[in-house]
Amino acid sequence: MLLNIDPSLVDWSRGQFALTAMYHWLFVPLTLGLSFIMAFTETLYVKTNDPEWKRITKFWMTLFGVNFAIGVATGIILEFEFGTNWSNYSWFVGDIFGAPLAIEGILAFFLESTFIAVMFFGWNKVSKRFHLVSTWLVAFGANLSALWILVANGWMNSPTGTIFNPDTARNEMVDFWQVLLNPYSINKFLHTISSGFITGSIFVVGVSAWFLLKKRHILFAKKSIIVGSVFGIITTLFTIFTGDGSGNEIALKQPMKLAAMESLYKGTESAGLVTVGMLTPGKKVNDGKDAFVFRHEIPSALSFLSFRNFTAFVPGIDDLINGNPERGIIPMQEKLDKGVIAINALSVYKKAKKTGDSLAAATSLVTLKENWNYLGYGYLTSVEQTVPNVPMVFYSFRIMVGLGFLFLLIFTVALWLVIKKPIENYKWFLRLSILSIPLVFLAGQTGWIVAEMGRQPWVVQDLLPVSAAVSRLEVGAVQTTFILFALIFTALLIAEIRIMIQQIKIGPKQNDGGDN
Repeated sequence: MLLNIDPSLVDWSRGQFALTAMYHWLFVPLTLGLSFIMAFTETLYVKTNDPEWKRITKFWMTLFGVNFAIGVATGIILEFEFGTNWSNYSWFVGDIFGAPLAIEGILAFFLESTFIAVMFFGWNKVSKRFHLVSTWLVAFGANLSALWILVANGWMNSPTGTIFNPDTARNEMVDFWQVLLNPYSINKFLHTISSGFITGSIFVVGVSAWFLLKKRHILFAKKSIIVGSVFGIITTLFTIFTGDGSGNEIALKQPMKLAAMESLYKGTESAGLVTVGMLTPGKKVNDGKDAFVFRHEIPSALSFLSFRNFTAFVPGIDDLINGNPERGIIPMQEKLDKGVIAINALSVYKKAKKTGDSLAAATSLVTLKENWNYLGYGYLTSVEQTVPNVPMVFYSFRIMVGLGFLFLLIFTVALWLVIKKPIENYKWFLRLSILSIPLVFLAGQTGWIVAEMGRQPWVVQDLLPVSAAVSRLEVGAVQTTFILFALIFTALLIAEIRIMIQQIKIGPKQNDGGDN
């Protein structure tokens, strides 16, 4: 079914949302990670009564506050864009998407904002234990906010717990717990927040390394490195575990995304996992070219990670496009045809309801239900539209994974050096730790590129493509707001970096270690 939509409107709307989301994700992971690190260091202060731990807590709390304030501003704009730029999407799934966002605002953000005042201004005004509880509640509140947002995002990748109402043309929630406990959402939440914990840990280790290079606040820096490294090692291992779970969910629910992540065109049993490789430029579906100029892979690893079976068949892009009857994969063109049937059936149903033709309404409703799983395909114009940008997804995935293992190495070496060696003498490692700060943000961005570009063209998997979800706006209006947002967000980012650097140069205050 053809939609009379300017393709540039879709591109600019996607670009604006991506711009906002990527800037927002520069602030969120640091908030998630620093919140728990602050809670850990303050717990050590309360347990040991060592004033140095209070000084450490207050320093990281200052940087947390700067980052938190700017992150909130970008998050609010991001939520408004669902209504302004993606009104058809908001109508189609508002009953599902709205509920988690409402809970996030009422419960999580309320919890966060209530106790953040006590955390910042309650020193010497409330008891040590009450202040500690406030800090922990801020940490839990920040991560609860992420939970509800990622539940909504996970549902978009794997719709469950809902039913389509043909009278209103909306999806309606029928089982809240299916939506909340959706395995895709749970894995996505755990993987995302643990990546934020890595960001906070790398930030703490990197900033502490700068102090050591400058030979300032040595004890502060070494203690911070111990906390950051231990937290970083634990959460990196957990991130690997949750990433494995996410990969399994992708294999089951989004085979095209998995195929793009591996640049796998020809499906195979005992599929290998590519560790490094260079893609063949200009590679297309069914062109007969080898997908790689060169590659190194781990034999059978992809089959095992995807389906927990070393000999399992992993479908490739060509299989998903052309179909593979032996594997129960129907051709993509058949899905497009079924999607058109579903859309036409919905149109006939609505007309029949208006005219009171109950027989036609009942017949069309049966047809709609039979083809419902392919509804979104009816809005596509070619099977090639179902293939995401393979090079972007493939390379982004490997950057993310490679950097993750680099961070694990940095945490391990940092912990070993600070305990066993005079870490301040290893200047090359301290410089590497500082360099890792921008790299950890790069890892987070590439992770979201894999997640969001890998599921294109879908806003809601198989049910709603981006071309049907966008608001009917003037392209010029979207272009104008894109430019304005780019300027504002860049200014906010520059302001945060300057304030952060200024606070780091000031360092922890000497009088911050007194009694509470």
